[in-house]
Amino acid sequence: MLKVSNETKVGALAAVSITLLILGFNFLKGKNVFQKKAGMYVTFKKIEGLNVSDPIKINGLRVGSVEDMNETDANMNGVLVSFQLVRSINIPTDSYAEISSNPLGSATVIIKMGKEKTYLKDGDTLKGIETMGLFDNLKSSLEPTVANINHTLGTLDTAIKRISNVFDANGQANLHKILSELAETTKSLNHMLEPGKGSLANTADDIKSITGNLRNNNDSINLIISNLAQTTHQLSSSQIDKSIEALHGAADKINIILENIKSGKGSMGKLANDEALYNNLNSTANSLNLLLQDLRVHPKRYVNIAVFGKKDKTGPLLSPLPDSTQK
Repeated sequence: MLKVSNETKVGALAAVSITLLILGFNFLKGKNVFQKKAGMYVTFKKIEGLNVSDPIKINGLRVGSVEDMNETDANMNGVLVSFQLVRSINIPTDSYAEISSNPLGSATVIIKMGKEKTYLKDGDTLKGIETMGLFDNLKSSLEPTVANINHTLGTLDTAIKRISNVFDANGQANLHKILSELAETTKSLNHMLEPGKGSLANTADDIKSITGNLRNNNDSINLIISNLAQTTHQLSSSQIDKSIEALHGAADKINIILENIKSGKGSMGKLANDEALYNNLNSTANSLNLLLQDLRVHPKRYVNIAVFGKKDKTGPLLSPLPDSTQK
């Protein structure tokens, strides 16, 4: 049987210990040699608060850790942060990263997933977005408040100066005048409110009298309102619609009669529209007028009432005599 010397055992134990030490140190730095999937980079202008081995997270899940940080160029235009993924995750090419600072702990690189259908590969670089830290946010929030406080202090200083000006000699005289006018106004108001004498008191008495009269005649007012309501109900319940309908019917009949007269139907229509009939009636009336006048002027021609009389031989009237009743 092969015998192993103590020196060999010590050497093997030292090698295993060194290996475990290296693996543990890398593990504490966030490096896991057994779970490496892909190495990627992200560029930032500033990485305040970010350290090696800080976590890389997507949607709150840790997917890797920061392995190294280097300047992008000699002018320090940016910082290149390298990290190692420990999970097989498809990161769209339009994704970007930002640093979330925590004053009580380590910072975190947050990857915001994009929507492209193409994905980053091993060795690709993400775009870094600069975000304000806690103190920057606090500063930006306090700046408007500080500006408002400064403005308020300036306004207060101006107001104090004006108050100081009020209490000089001229200001005191003006204030005394204002107080005197205020006293006169109060005196006038008290006189107006004096019971039994003031105008406002008299007005209040008149209003009280009117209110009393209305209260005393409340029954009469209620009766008037009741009668008005009853009359309105009777008018609304009467046969107004039937009366209006009857009037419409009569109007329609009158329209029919007028239309018949206009079209020459019936006696009235013929009398109104037959011009020959009108002329004949006019001629007959003239002849009758001549006959009556001739009878009045020459009665003996038609009636002989005398025993010894002569027959009237004058000719008949051919035109009407002038009307003796008109001047």
